[in-house]
Amino acid sequence: MNKGLARRRVGALALAGLVGAGVFVGVTVGVDAPAVAAEDFYTPPVSLPGGRNGDVIKTGPSGFSGGKATRVMYLSRDTKDKAIPVTGTVIVPNTPWAGPGPRPIVAYAPFTAGMGDQCAVSKVLAGDTSSDVVGSVQTQFINPLLQKGFAVAQTDYEGLGVPGMEHTYVMRRSEAHTTLDVVRAAQRLPELGLSTDAPVGIVGYSQGGGAAAAAVELAPEYAPELNIKGAYAGAPPADKAVLGKSLDGAYAAGFLGFALIGINTAYPEAKMMDLANPTGAQLFVQASKMCTTDAIFQLAFKQTSTLTKDGKPVSAYMQQEPFKSVVEDLRIGNRKPAAPVLVEHAGSDDIVPFGQGKQMAKDWCAKGATVQFTELTALPIFAHATAAFGASGSAANWIAGRLTGSAPATGNCGRF
Repeated sequence: MNKGLARRRVGALALAGLVGAGVFVGVTVGVDAPAVAAEDFYTPPVSLPGGRNGDVIKTGPSGFSGGKATRVMYLSRDTKDKAIPVTGTVIVPNTPWAGPGPRPIVAYAPFTAGMGDQCAVSKVLAGDTSSDVVGSVQTQFINPLLQKGFAVAQTDYEGLGVPGMEHTYVMRRSEAHTTLDVVRAAQRLPELGLSTDAPVGIVGYSQGGGAAAAAVELAPEYAPELNIKGAYAGAPPADKAVLGKSLDGAYAAGFLGFALIGINTAYPEAKMMDLANPTGAQLFVQASKMCTTDAIFQLAFKQTSTLTKDGKPVSAYMQQEPFKSVVEDLRIGNRKPAAPVLVEHAGSDDIVPFGQGKQMAKDWCAKGATVQFTELTALPIFAHATAAFGASGSAANWIAGRLTGSAPATGNCGRF
């Protein structure tokens, strides 16, 4: 068979696997018919207002159904601690909260949506764009949380949706900050009736699993006032050095491209673009405008050795400065989490290797954290995508035990 045809077929199968992860989950809460794009909402003020991390810059309506959904632009911090505008969605179920204490809030950290502004999850949820099928599957994690009566605060992360900003994909500090600050923003919208004393959970899978893990790690120093009761981190990309090898030439090679753009934006001193040849520089520009579907189809099986000036793969640079220090700064597992954590990962994960999720959990155990590590069930092919079937349900059920106090948090440190 022609190699190009074979690769296109595998790319199509990969996309089918990614989309299939949400098709059969039984989505019951979705979006209304596409509304007029609210691009004016996503344009930040010329000068950011002074204020605290999580302060609301502005709000707007969302077409998301099943609850009171509000788009929010809020203050947060990038990797270098500079103030930035970030967008997201806060959703409060229509049903009154019948549990003990105030209604809990769950920070939802989305899985990979892409790099272009049109990929922002708050836009997809609102019905502004239907350009990416995979982006619409985010509801498979959001809906079970809403059905349990929890408010959901979803971040778009740094750069997604906001004109003139680049998305810092899988950059630890920025993703932690934006995930924690969207909870603060939700609490500071009086019309939503959410308490500053509300129990808080954090949930994410894949990119979101890394963001959730980074957030629960950084919470004690960055957001100590939040009443965090637990976090769920599914298939977390905890070690970017590993991803530099595993994604190179793989069907999800586009995600490696996303990460390199993230490094170039968050750590400009590393001068990542100096490594690229003309083809690599052009691909950087293209990838920066793609959503997940395009990345799977158009960037599958790309070899980074064909994109650098000297023909070396990206992984070769990760072992030398300044990249070695950058990769170490991005590693998750160096701090004790603020609350109990459930870490889940498929043993056959074909995008985020199983070993790094397990190692992150072990690192936390060594610091005295309460950690439960469980292996997710997945199909033999496209394991990363199909493992999301079980991840969404177990995330909602486990976090519910933490937020309602209905079950004590237990760990299995030393047994995995």
